[in-house]
Amino acid sequence: MLNLVGIFGNNWSGSTNRQLLQFMKTRYAAQFSLTLLETGQLPLFSQDDETHPTEAVQHFRHAIAAADGVIIATPEHNHSIPAVLKNALDWCSRVEHPLTGKKVMIVGSALGPMGTVRAQGHLRQILDSPGLAAQVLPGNEFLLSKAHDQFDAAGALTNQATIEFLDECVTHYLAFLNA
Repeated sequence: MLNLVGIFGNNWSGSTNRQLLQFMKTRYAAQFSLTLLETGQLPLFSQDDETHPTEAVQHFRHAIAAADGVIIATPEHNHSIPAVLKNALDWCSRVEHPLTGKKVMIVGSALGPMGTVRAQGHLRQILDSPGLAAQVLPGNEFLLSKAHDQFDAAGALTNQATIEFLDECVTHYLAFLNA
């Protein structure tokens, strides 16, 4: 069984990106295990501290390094990724590089009508930087708009077409992982 990590890119207690990853963890449990990683627990990145990171940073980086792949769920804040996600990626781009060569799938949910299209574009650019050098699944952009209306009380997605598209994206990601 594949061991994946899911990183949700914000620290909001009502995060629909957390809900999305939890839904994926349950729905695809027969295909992979998904360990969720918090970004809000990490201290602000500083080059002064990069050679002696906190235990939270070490755990975060080691979980990524040990995983077969990574799914990043990003919201969109001011047309880009949230600061806590960028901070987490900065910790992964210096001294230790757990994302280098790692196969990554990007998904995202947002409360607005545009989904996370701009944030996902920026995230792809960031993951392509020399310090990260991740391999990002091309295409297959799963953008969940008006996310507050997309989940039921139990945290499950409710729109069948949305679920089918997510299934298709996950199928392509699993093929990408095994290529």
